[in-house]
Amino acid sequence: MDLTKIRKEREKWNEWKNIKPLREHLAALAETLPTKVSFGDIVALEDTILGEAEKKKIDNLAWMLRPWRKGPFEVFGTFIDSEWQSQIKYNLLEPYLNLQDKCVADIGCNNGYYLFRMLEQHPQKLVGFDPSIHYKTQFDFINHFIKAPIEFELLGIEHLPFYENKFDVIFCLGVLYHRSDPINALKALKNSLNKDGYLILDT
Repeated sequence: MDLTKIRKEREKWNEWKNIKPLREHLAALAETLPTKVSFGDIVALEDTILGEAEKKKIDNLAWMLRPWRKGPFEVFGTFIDSEWQSQIKYNLLEPYLNLQDKCVADIGCNNGYYLFRMLEQHPQKLVGFDPSIHYKTQFDFINHFIKAPIEFELLGIEHLPFYENKFDVIFCLGVLYHRSDPINALKALKNSLNKDGYLILDT
């Protein structure tokens, strides 16, 4: 399987008529670095000097990017509630996680809420996998300001056996029951782990 070819094909998804206006609004946002970023239950960005016009652009784009499945987020005073209160699941897992200096993947990462939360544990590498250009656009909106070293791949479980790296930790949360062949999905996850790596599976 040629992942380079697949990546190029999926990059064209940015030109879809429902996505292109979102990307254009995103490109028009100022390069604003937050004065403070909090990775608690709410992934929150603060800035005390942002002008009202720019705040309005951010608020409008957050609204255009609905629905927000994972979250919540807050971007310079714009609170983004989410359909799933993702902090509940993450807070259950967090006491058992040791991600420092690990290569970590989140399969079905949606807009990257968990990946942003994981930054506090200082992993060596963070990669999110989700074949949804809408979710990637949400991720790019949040990361436009945070500028975290997170890689987002428009790929799924079926691409893992061909991916360039293996992982120390793989999260697969709320994905397996969507797969028509869950056994092969589990095999792909297992084969994508480094020696002594582990899978965190929720289904």
